[in-house]
Amino acid sequence: MVYYLITCRSLTYAQKAARALERAGITAHIMRTPKGLSKEGCSYSVKVSEQRGPLALRILKDVDARISRVYLQYPTGEYREVPI
Repeated sequence: MVYYLITCRSLTYAQKAARALERAGITAHIMRTPKGLSKEGCSYSVKVSEQRGPLALRILKDVDARISRVYLQYPTGEYREVPI
């Protein structure tokens, strides 16, 4: 299964993003950003399903969540950055 991995600068921003998505009915999981993807050192990510990813990004823009980067996570373990 493919997922959207939405990176945030801190745990606080990731929690805010996850709460906004949960209120909109989108299941979101908070996790540490994999080391190879984190440009700022320690960061956290919100993981959502591929089907809900585009809607999740629109919601997060509306609530002014501070998103750093967005990646697609493939079953092979590969990540590809998605322009935001």
